[in-house]
Amino acid sequence: MSRTDAVAIMAVAAIVAAATTFLTVWSIIATFVGPVTLALPLHSSPQDPAGLELDATARFTAMEATIPALPLGEAALLAWASVLFQVSVLAVAALLFLLALRLRGENLFTPASAWIVGSCGVVLALAASAGQVLDAIARAGVARLIAANGQTDGVILAADFNFAPLLAGIVLVLIAGVFQFGRRLQKDTEGLV
Repeated sequence: MSRTDAVAIMAVAAIVAAATTFLTVWSIIATFVGPVTLALPLHSSPQDPAGLELDATARFTAMEATIPALPLGEAALLAWASVLFQVSVLAVAALLFLLALRLRGENLFTPASAWIVGSCGVVLALAASAGQVLDAIARAGVARLIAANGQTDGVILAADFNFAPLLAGIVLVLIAGVFQFGRRLQKDTEGLV
């Protein structure tokens, strides 16, 4: 990888970080002030659409609803979920930026590199997972409040949990271990020469 490539990766990472931060702030403001359209979970009993051709059967477990003003509690949960999602995006952007910077300086296998990779992995795994949980709680609360399931009491928690950020974070922690091992090998090689 050339120095130009490293600088290009650093620039792209910085632009992505700035753009996604702006969009996240914009969506958080919209959550509190304006009408919000959300995909809300429905309970697990079959919701069958009628009139399907070819003897097809179908079932839906979510609906898209527009709410003029979200209750403060649910809006705050959605805002915190957005913040945590953005933190995970920033962790990946920081990882790309810092590794490209270290590659440009040709000092990749250092204790700081292992720390950078490991800490970005931990932040990615924890922030993305917590963001998904808060988002699911908020959407379930909104579904309950608008009686999307025909009831306004009880607990409805139906969510799809994406394990990709959690697994990516764990992989980054393992890669940090590989960096540590690579650094030890580099020291051993320098001692032989």
